[in-house]
Amino acid sequence: MKILWTDGSASPNPGPGGFAVIEETKNGVGKPVALGKEKDSTNIRMEGRAMIAALEYAGDEGCEIHSDSEFWINVLTKWASGWKARGWKKSNGGIKNLEIVKELYGLYEPMAAVGKVKLLWVRGHEGTELNELADEWANKARKGAKVPEVD
Repeated sequence: MKILWTDGSASPNPGPGGFAVIEETKNGVGKPVALGKEKDSTNIRMEGRAMIAALEYAGDEGCEIHSDSEFWINVLTKWASGWKARGWKKSNGGIKNLEIVKELYGLYEPMAAVGKVKLLWVRGHEGTELNELADEWANKARKGAKVPEVD
């Protein structure tokens, strides 16, 4: 099971956005494995895109995702199943970023059903090394950085 760290960034918020997925290697070092950007975005959108990229990267191997986005973890573990059952509506109306919610939940739900994904919330910007690295790369991605090639 891959150990992945995700983060998203928009500056200003809303504004240009970027996201990063960092894979934790066996020796505890992190390396970027997925980066992306949107011209007009928000922190929330980029956090969701990072989780989508992490699940796509993990594939059948599955993953443990460390994220400082309590919102997206709640979407996946508490709210999305009910929204889906109600035709992708909240009890009080529409869902913001619905296209991201549907795509992310579509990836998450089958993996969760077979125990191939675990979500762990980490407090952001408190010095957790790989969370800080994910933040650093999300900001680089916002400015156009690509995943570095490895020899």
